Amino acid sequence: MNENDLITALRHNNENAFRFLVDRYQKSVFNIALGFVQQKENAEEVTQEVFIKVFETIAGFKQDAKLSTWVYRIAVNQSLDFIRHTKRKKRFAIITSMFNKADELIHQPPDFCHPGVVLENKEQATVLFKAIAQLPQSQKTAFLLQKIDGCSQQKIAAIMQLTEGAVESHLFRAKATLKKLLINYYQA
Repeated sequence: MNENDLITALRHNNENAFRFLVDRYQKSVFNIALGFVQQKENAEEVTQEVFIKVFETIAGFKQDAKLSTWVYRIAVNQSLDFIRHTKRKKRFAIITSMFNKADELIHQPPDFCHPGVVLENKEQATVLFKAIAQLPQSQKTAFLLQKIDGCSQQKIAAIMQLTEGAVESHLFRAKATLKKLLINYYQA
């Protein structure tokens, strides 16, 4: 099924077309989400939200970019929304616990859980993803799209709605920042 036929079928709420879309993009969307949220269960939740959003908004898709670019953009935005929502919930829980003066600890999810990481590399991956989490949002997005999903600079530019030069700059700065953050870990 070519892209135009797929879009037309999706706009007519064709269930087979939606299944085809999910089959085609689910792995990439999941990997994008996992790069941001770093927890398998959370990435699965974000992935579901992405496809719900695609289904709800396909009628408004202007086709000024490829369908994959539009889907990836939604994946990035949904991942960022999930992170913002999670931070708000944590802040609210901390404030609530302060006022309740409860002695119980607030549940914190594990720092890192990625199904593709072999056990012996888990410590290194944890350190790496903590460093990635410290990057400014635009650098983190560009870096994750390139390294986790294998997107070209041209595709990243389309997803992030930036010039290729700006993407190149974000990638350069991300790598420089990561090098500074990780140098002590690897020199030890």
